[in-house]
Amino acid sequence: MSFGKGMALGSVPQLMVGTKSGTARWFSRGAAAEYSPGRKPGVGRRERGESLQGRHMQRFRSTSGLLVLLTMSVWLQPATAQSGDAGLEPVLNQMDKTAAKFRTTEASFVSDQYQKVVDEHDLQKGKVYFRRVGNETQMAADITEPDKKYVLYTDSKVELYQPKIDQVTSYSAGKNRADFESFLVLGFGGGGHDMLKSFDVKYLGTEKLGDVDTAKLDLVPKSQRVRNTFQHIVLWIDPDRGVSIQQQFFDPSGDYRLAKYTDIQLNQKIPDAVFKLKTTGRTRFVAPQGE
Repeated sequence: MSFGKGMALGSVPQLMVGTKSGTARWFSRGAAAEYSPGRKPGVGRRERGESLQGRHMQRFRSTSGLLVLLTMSVWLQPATAQSGDAGLEPVLNQMDKTAAKFRTTEASFVSDQYQKVVDEHDLQKGKVYFRRVGNETQMAADITEPDKKYVLYTDSKVELYQPKIDQVTSYSAGKNRADFESFLVLGFGGGGHDMLKSFDVKYLGTEKLGDVDTAKLDLVPKSQRVRNTFQHIVLWIDPDRGVSIQQQFFDPSGDYRLAKYTDIQLNQKIPDAVFKLKTTGRTRFVAPQGE
């Protein structure tokens, strides 16, 4: 699943955002243009001899990209009339019904972050959890492969815990919390017609994934800032449940993130412990400069 002063999970509105001096920031002004999970970095960032810090940043980008996400800092524009495709309206209506009843969602995921410049695939597996608490949407991701990581979004803050180095890195969604959360639940509890505020939505017909005849939707961000990060997003929606079982985010450089979701459970009780980081007495807590 991309995590303001500048955020990005993809800022989800992109969810991951701008960086300066190699330091990720969330939801900062112009962040989407400065930084994204699939953005082509400078030559030195991709070289095999890159520094350890550079390698951590690459991994973090990939991790944050899950959340959109994971993963688009968004400047919303007024809603306008959308595609008149006959098949679109029923899908949006079902998503609206799911959103109205949404309390929790949990699912297993497999994510493929493809980086065209080096022709590499970064595969990650784990479980993702969402729940609505009052006016806030909370998210937790338990990444099990290839390296153990935890990502938590609560109280308008994203925290990435890396047990291997016993460190928690924190980012603030700040005043952009509402925008961040609207992308966080894209296809998972977010309303269908709410998408029309931020995207031009086109119905691409049906496609069978496993035993589900999904409705395939193509989303093009209305904001040029967001398109600088993600040219378009494809959602495969289960028309009966109104949730996404596959998502693909494309960016201008040719990179993409493909996430597949299985064992989706809606509105089941999720233990509170899931939304707490399992740190140790020696865990180091850091926040990038400017946070």
